[in-house]
Amino acid sequence: MQARPHRLVLLITILALAASGLPGCAGNGRDAIPMMPIDRLPMEIQSAPAVVQEAYQFAAANPDVMKAIPCYCGCGSIGHTSNYSCYVAGQKADGSPEYDNHALGCSICVDITQDTMRLLKQGKSVPQIRAYIDDTYGKYGTSNMPQE
Repeated sequence: MQARPHRLVLLITILALAASGLPGCAGNGRDAIPMMPIDRLPMEIQSAPAVVQEAYQFAAANPDVMKAIPCYCGCGSIGHTSNYSCYVAGQKADGSPEYDNHALGCSICVDITQDTMRLLKQGKSVPQIRAYIDDTYGKYGTSNMPQE
């Protein structure tokens, strides 16, 4: 009879792990999105507030999405061409991202990324997300991307 409580604990543990999602993903099931592991980010990003860390993790792991999303913080004047470039400046020789520290201090960049993540989890397409971002943030400044 004592084996049953151990089996129950094991079953609960397995279910809890399954419900937590895969390492490197936010959410689980169909709403899971790729995330860069936090330990692969520079220390200044690792020590940032959790919402900023999450934005960098998402941006680094989802360049195709983020390069299609504009930013409205005014960063076009410093050469940023999408919300992605608020986080990633380029690639190092080994192919790993070279991070831009801009979004460490810009709540508009992070808010746009958080909205993108939320809408992606809801099943919205990239064009739908872009339309939402343009509509929501267009009142705060100029897009760093041309309108399509």
